[in-house]
Amino acid sequence: MSSDSSPYTSLDGLERRFADGLAAMLDAHRSLGVYILALANAAYDRQLWTRLAPALAERHAELGERVADALRRGQTLAEPDDDVLVFLKLAMIGFERLVPLQSRRDGPWQIRFNPLRVLRPPRASSQPFEGLLRPFSRAGFHFNKPFLARELLWEGELAGKPARLFYNKFPFARLHGLAVPEPQRELAQCLTPEHHAWAWDVCSASGVPGLCLGYNSQGAGASVNHLHFQSFVQDEPLPVQAARFAHNGGPTMYPLPCERFDDPVDAWLGIDRLHQRNQPYNLVYSPGSMHCVPRLPQDSDALHAQSRGYGWSEMAGAVTLFSREAYDALDASAFEAVLARFAP
Repeated sequence: MSSDSSPYTSLDGLERRFADGLAAMLDAHRSLGVYILALANAAYDRQLWTRLAPALAERHAELGERVADALRRGQTLAEPDDDVLVFLKLAMIGFERLVPLQSRRDGPWQIRFNPLRVLRPPRASSQPFEGLLRPFSRAGFHFNKPFLARELLWEGELAGKPARLFYNKFPFARLHGLAVPEPQRELAQCLTPEHHAWAWDVCSASGVPGLCLGYNSQGAGASVNHLHFQSFVQDEPLPVQAARFAHNGGPTMYPLPCERFDDPVDAWLGIDRLHQRNQPYNLVYSPGSMHCVPRLPQDSDALHAQSRGYGWSEMAGAVTLFSREAYDALDASAFEAVLARFAP
């Protein structure tokens, strides 16, 4: 799906494009990967779930019969192994037992329960941290892979640059997409002044209330080494944006270091200082400001195994959990203790 107009002209337009694109993709493709993407996005949003659940249930049964028949015949499935494994897990759970996202607040923190996201295969975010710059590799996963064309939400010019917006296959934010500026340049996931300014301009020019862009550096949850930002919409501010915290002028200290910048040049100087120290970090861009959280690399021995994949969302105070027990048990003090471990 492509268009010359920005996907961020209005919230209604973005919601409509997002939902219609998922429905069209599900109708046009019979692959496991498309089903998984549509299911995960629908499960994150109750309105999408209401619209797409009948078609998803029908596709689940159809794919289940196809996969079971192929396995009984000893045939090789013409699908990526990751997708086959995820679908087999879904089949064991049963479509009727799948539940949409649940969310609650404890103190300032957003706590979410999303059992589907635990099915996400491990990506590069589990790799040891070797530095903020890793050369781009055509042999690795990147956003120019031909099969990703079916997962494209929008393509056109955005803030003066060619860009693509993909659906996130395992979303953890509302209207969650992957915004890729100048994909044909094959840029590594290492921020430059040029693309920092681009991200700032995308948010500042947006007609979508609550539009933000998240960014994970290498060693801070980046799962694809191809320059991209994570696009999402907040109906209310993220915890890191709350007025109560000192970096926003409030009285309360955040659990780990955080800086807020209201000028793009000052913001870049802050990022550049982290680059000079080879310090991993997470960013959240919003209209007129940027929050920056320097943190320990994801492979640090100081971190618990279950938190090593934390990226911009968790550093911004919104954590997604994969079991009902963990969701019910986590409270503000426990989450703050987890965040504090990331302090460099």
